[in-house]
Amino acid sequence: MKAKKKNRMGMSAILFSAAAMLTWCGHQGASSVDQTIRIGSHSLQVHIEGKGVPVVVIDAGITDQLDKLRPLQERLARVTRVITYNRAGYGKSQPGPLPRHSGQEADELKTLLEKSSIPGPYLLVGHSLGALNVQVFAARYPDDVAGMILLDPPPLSFILKQEYVDLVPMAEKTTAEWQTIADAAATATDAEGKARSEFFRMIASEHREMFGETARLVGGIATFGDLPLLVMAAGKANPAFGAGAEEYQRYWVEQSRSLANKSSKSRFILAAEASHYLYLDVPDLVVDSILAMVQATGGK
Repeated sequence: MKAKKKNRMGMSAILFSAAAMLTWCGHQGASSVDQTIRIGSHSLQVHIEGKGVPVVVIDAGITDQLDKLRPLQERLARVTRVITYNRAGYGKSQPGPLPRHSGQEADELKTLLEKSSIPGPYLLVGHSLGALNVQVFAARYPDDVAGMILLDPPPLSFILKQEYVDLVPMAEKTTAEWQTIADAAATATDAEGKARSEFFRMIASEHREMFGETARLVGGIATFGDLPLLVMAAGKANPAFGAGAEEYQRYWVEQSRSLANKSSKSRFILAAEASHYLYLDVPDLVVDSILAMVQATGGK
């Protein structure tokens, strides 16, 4: 198992955001629907906007709720129908069963889409952790997927603990900190305290499983065949990595470039001046790229 040379880089705000704060707010547009849907053991919050096919389904990064995706969703919804949702424990979604790996979350998304009575095939858009979830979804339910866009997906060989293994203890520390917050709030009697506990319990599990079952599931996907695939990578190094930031960013970019090779109909884009939050830093590029795939996969 190959390991990169040790370095003293701090944990990246790119992959392991410590700013995990709860928000509970609603939004209604003239052509939008915001609701919670029972998927079995719990309910998930979903926001549906626009009309047209293929339907774009967006899965956000860890700690990010659907409201962060609202500007992106509103722009895309001028052309086609767009679905955003909150994973279990996020926003108005109820906590779900543990562990929270990509297999569990892909299956829950599949059920949510079925219960929403919006048929596929879908154009999947995943950012960060969401990019891992939608890869598992595409592998499990290929007939339901028209295409896939991955926005700065986590480096596979890192989450498999094959490279940059010296960063893994820092990732584990982040997981432990989130779990501590969840445990500390577990005895809360007020609704806000209970929701805080559940939220941090969910993201701690997601983060833990990113380096466990999620990594195993994504690593087991050999190919996406001829599925239309776009992988977009951020080129801007994170200063939190210190002296090794540029080196680590080049590694991340190359991991994304390699991921694009899993489809015979793929495209790779490097957004050289963008950070991890591509849809915030280069929104026009992200919107244009998604809409180009909408058109290419039969948008109308």
